[in-house]
Amino acid sequence: MSLKNARELGRFFNPESIAVIGVSRESMNFGGSSFLHHWLKAGYSRRLYPINPKATEVLGLKAYPSLRALPEVPDLVMVAVRADLVPAALTECADVGARFIHVLTAGFSEIGTPEGRELEARLAAIAKERNLRIIGPNCMGPYSPSSHLTAWGGIPGLDGRLGIISQSGGVTQRFTEYISSLGVGVSKAASIGNAAVLDSPDFLEFMAGDSDVDLIAVYLESIRDGRRFFDLARLVTPRKPVILLKGGESRRGAATVSSHTGRMAGDPVIWKSVFEQTGIVPVTNIQEWVDACLAFSLLPKTRGKGVFIVGGGGGNSVIFSDACIRAGLEVPTLTDRSMGRIRPFVPVAGSIAGNPLDFWGTYLVNDFLFEALNAAYEDDSIHMVVVDRLIPRIAFHSPDLTSDSFAEIVEFIQSRRQAKPTVFTIDYDGGDSDLIRQGSDLRARFCRAGIPAYPSFERAIGALARFYRYCRRFGHAAGR
Repeated sequence: MSLKNARELGRFFNPESIAVIGVSRESMNFGGSSFLHHWLKAGYSRRLYPINPKATEVLGLKAYPSLRALPEVPDLVMVAVRADLVPAALTECADVGARFIHVLTAGFSEIGTPEGRELEARLAAIAKERNLRIIGPNCMGPYSPSSHLTAWGGIPGLDGRLGIISQSGGVTQRFTEYISSLGVGVSKAASIGNAAVLDSPDFLEFMAGDSDVDLIAVYLESIRDGRRFFDLARLVTPRKPVILLKGGESRRGAATVSSHTGRMAGDPVIWKSVFEQTGIVPVTNIQEWVDACLAFSLLPKTRGKGVFIVGGGGGNSVIFSDACIRAGLEVPTLTDRSMGRIRPFVPVAGSIAGNPLDFWGTYLVNDFLFEALNAAYEDDSIHMVVVDRLIPRIAFHSPDLTSDSFAEIVEFIQSRRQAKPTVFTIDYDGGDSDLIRQGSDLRARFCRAGIPAYPSFERAIGALARFYRYCRRFGHAAGR
């Protein structure tokens, strides 16, 4: 794909008009009508054209019998008819001059039948012959909060700097909901399904040149042109981090890929080599995917792997230190100057002054926390900070983190020009529903304020380790 052709994929994410072939007058089940409903709910105020030869109105919108009856050529056409009717719909698109098409319909190569594979081959042949740009089939299509093009995931969604490319509609929906709820906005997401025409390298090339995208999150099960993806990734990753969740690594997972998108998953050994040679950041599940995106989106660059740990208690401090070392990070001894700042306010009994800093007072008095952070920010051996933020337990009645206290912590970190990457951990695991509610709410508040927060120390360290390795490899290219 040429640079010009890559740029034109932006039409999918900012259409002035959308036609939907295959809407029901009555049913609101998943399909064309549900997409129309959600676009309207999201505030899409441009021109929507339901296509139904038996209806005059759908969801308050004037309906048309065909594309030929429309007053204009739509920027985007969504096809949501039966699989065997899709080739005719594509031909009609080409005849009226509509080139950008999202095929929602399933029932192609992913069903594993000769008929399904033949239908998909016909779709690809029509696209090639008539110069059509097609996302799909078997996918959720384009998503863009800035254009109110949000029929799935977070609705109306949160605009931001993250680009998403995914072969799974369900994974993409869950990811956009998850990441948006934590304050990281999405610029554009493409759920590409079987990728019979436009594949992941096409959207990787597009997002590489998109000035509205700083970070690219990718979910892949398979790929058709591995060499092109590899070459693009080597060019993209030094400028824009690419965080990739690869599905189908196990034998069972690889077998499932074939029934999901009708393609082969690829050898895990080869993919490991791809990660090493390109600098793509690999993750193994959706939690790690979200965790890494938080770090890469919100943190300033790091210049080393020394971690300062605040809070946690004696036993946890040991466990946390071990987790850092296992992840390839370090827990360095503080300098004499830093120790001189910390020792005066840390009691000898029941606390440990050092790294980790085991002192309950940092939970209770912000000034103690701030003095510890100032020491870490000015200590050349420290490059990142993890604060274990305790929330009230049933058996331990510590004060709530009030709005004033929370705002003071956020303002302190954001106002420090010398601040190093700082994250919080908020452990709310367990069966206490009130604890879960408080913890998840506090985590979201920190993230939305631009400070990554994680539900466990291990998840925080996993994200920081990936962030450090990327910064080390590409000369501190990551971070804000």
